[in-house]
Amino acid sequence: MIFAEGNRFPCPVKQRRFPDGRPERTCGAVAHTARGGLACGMTKLDALLPTAETPAARRGRPPKSKATGTGETRELILDAAEDLFSKHGFYGVTIREVAREAGVDTALVHYYFGAKRGLFDAVFLRRAEVWNNERVDAINRYARDSGPGGMTLEGLLEAFLKPPFEWSQKGGPGWKHYAALVAQTNANPAFGGETMARYFDPAIRRLIELIKEVLPEAREVDLYWAYHNLSGALTLTLGETGRLDRLSSGLCRSGDLESACDYMVRFASAGFRAVCVTPKAG
Repeated sequence: MIFAEGNRFPCPVKQRRFPDGRPERTCGAVAHTARGGLACGMTKLDALLPTAETPAARRGRPPKSKATGTGETRELILDAAEDLFSKHGFYGVTIREVAREAGVDTALVHYYFGAKRGLFDAVFLRRAEVWNNERVDAINRYARDSGPGGMTLEGLLEAFLKPPFEWSQKGGPGWKHYAALVAQTNANPAFGGETMARYFDPAIRRLIELIKEVLPEAREVDLYWAYHNLSGALTLTLGETGRLDRLSSGLCRSGDLESACDYMVRFASAGFRAVCVTPKAG
């Protein structure tokens, strides 16, 4: 009689022999027979318990020293959230789904972004800064370099509209996801107005200031209504919903963003003039 190694309590094991007379032996930290079975008194759970050499994996918040150096993980989470939010909206996505899409633990998402609204705001801000900085730079540059003839409405609106169209056209899938997300948010009655105001209003106010220079007689109320109509057309177009394709029976393509930008510049310029310029009597 021998005692099996690795059991919580030693138990007698009847020694068995192979057909050639060699005895089976137990070895290692877990008691297995030479034929690969578990020794007496052991369960499969006992065999799976971690040993001192292989500590159990830990869940939860990562050590700060690691988290602060993992910018790639943060971006991975933002990309996954952006994709899901753009397809299902804010209320149709859970933190667990974002974590699964990104291939990380839910605790990491909470660690970097807190609650779901914090994650959504981080997604929204990341590309809004790029869009708006480029748009403001473009219209300021146009105003500065417009030459003796001064600014035109078409030139000003083209400078303002081209950056988001170009990013959606050439920036890769992430920018298309973001454009769709902006379109959803702009039409969201629960928090769309507050979110769009927070991230986009400074750039829009600068545009309206410059339009006032082109249309000095325009009333402020008319300028805001004109931009409101442009805003809806812009976000719907950048969302590339395919609606235009079906409506035109394929004559127009919603993914033809170069043509879309050209049409929008002309349409918006005519719209601002129609709304903001009062015809002179006589």
